Amino acid sequence: MNFKCLIVDDAPLALEVIQTHLKKLDMFEIVASCNNAIEAFNILSSTHIDLIFLDIELPGIKGTDFLGSLAMPPKVIFTTAYREYALEGYELNVVDYLLKPITFERFIKAVNKFLQIKNPTLSENSTNLSSKKENNFIYVNKNKKVYKIRLDDIIYIESQKDYICIFLENDELVVKHTISTIEKELPENDFLRIHRSFIISLKHIKGFTANTIDLGLKEIPIGRNFHKLVFSRLQYKM
Repeated sequence: MNFKCLIVDDAPLALEVIQTHLKKLDMFEIVASCNNAIEAFNILSSTHIDLIFLDIELPGIKGTDFLGSLAMPPKVIFTTAYREYALEGYELNVVDYLLKPITFERFIKAVNKFLQIKNPTLSENSTNLSSKKENNFIYVNKNKKVYKIRLDDIIYIESQKDYICIFLENDELVVKHTISTIEKELPENDFLRIHRSFIISLKHIKGFTANTIDLGLKEIPIGRNFHKLVFSRLQYKM
């Protein structure tokens, strides 16, 4: 079974990246690519599409507004260079939200979410291509030495100016790194940034209040600008 895809992005490089990623997957067919919502609407009016890769910052009409205007839209994966649009993506019930530049590993995670929606058995047996390396551990550098850190051991990460402190179950590691960079290396299904200075492991959550997340070892504050996104991910209304 082939799924028909439409790519909508006004940045030629971003368009090319998504095309290259899709061409590696046999069960996906690129029906068309375009750079604005009007072209996309015309294609959707005449052609069956299963999945749209939709940029948010489009000329004329934003991707979020375009999606909201469709009566019966296909499944959508948002693509954007701006993290602040993440909440809009969740509210519009899109499959996933890809932050540019889009790596193949992160792209595959989004595709697997789509396949799980369409056919859970198909996604598990056919295209679960996310590398075990990415899912199980990351590497960080400290004093010219490379450390291998199991993702399951990470409780939370705290930004400390030009460094981050990675708090593990039985240790902690301070490395020169930015929290925004390490965030991109972590699987979004397992980790969540809840504050400009904190990323937490979802599996280590013991409880929460309207303003804090309890990780057992420590209560982490929820940043004011992260509040809606955090509770959307936790699927809880405060």
